[in-house]
Amino acid sequence: MSIAERLRVVLEEIRAAAVAAGRNPEEVRLVAVSKTRPAADVSAAFLAGQVIFGENYVQELAAKAPQVPEQVEWHYIGHLQSNKVKQIAGLVSMIHSLDRLSLAEEISRQWGRIGKSCDVLVQVNISGETTKSGTTAADALKLLRDIALLPHIRVRGLMTMPPFFDDPEAARPYFAGLKSLSDLIASEKIPGVEMKELSMGMSGDFEAAIREGATLVRVGTAIFGERQYT
Repeated sequence: MSIAERLRVVLEEIRAAAVAAGRNPEEVRLVAVSKTRPAADVSAAFLAGQVIFGENYVQELAAKAPQVPEQVEWHYIGHLQSNKVKQIAGLVSMIHSLDRLSLAEEISRQWGRIGKSCDVLVQVNISGETTKSGTTAADALKLLRDIALLPHIRVRGLMTMPPFFDDPEAARPYFAGLKSLSDLIASEKIPGVEMKELSMGMSGDFEAAIREGATLVRVGTAIFGERQYT
């Protein structure tokens, strides 16, 4: 199948999962994960109707973005080092992987230099796996209170990556855990902090994530095929 055909299938699966969960399908947006894919693939997906694209690596994004003539919306979804924030300042419309105050301070500093603010999601390591980035659920509230004081950051919600399971249903408790944490944080009514977005779910488990409240699902392989490495 072509990228356009695979994209149609994924969008229909997203819509069906939302309807099955009793949700408005318009509440769930697709982030097409284009890491390791050439600019031509991004353009092909855009021409088929996809607007938001997620990238994991700063150098790759900085090189690829100028090669994509279409007005796509870039989201940064990978682990982000503070010393590389400057390279994506103003280029991405949302960062999904904010996990520490020092990184938040650098994001605010770099976006402030261009007179803009950056929308961010705080990454929470719900599973507690040592191999995954993210603040802990216990520390998230304090981190959010500190981030809220920074002038050029807008907190829009949370992101997580559950452990990998062959059965997507096994990931649902982790998605539910992020939704519960989001509700708790929202109830605190921290000025400048919104809990409108939940970025969770990938190619293998996005339907389970939608049933637990995902508003952004990050899907790459199901759209672009197996990853290409250079």
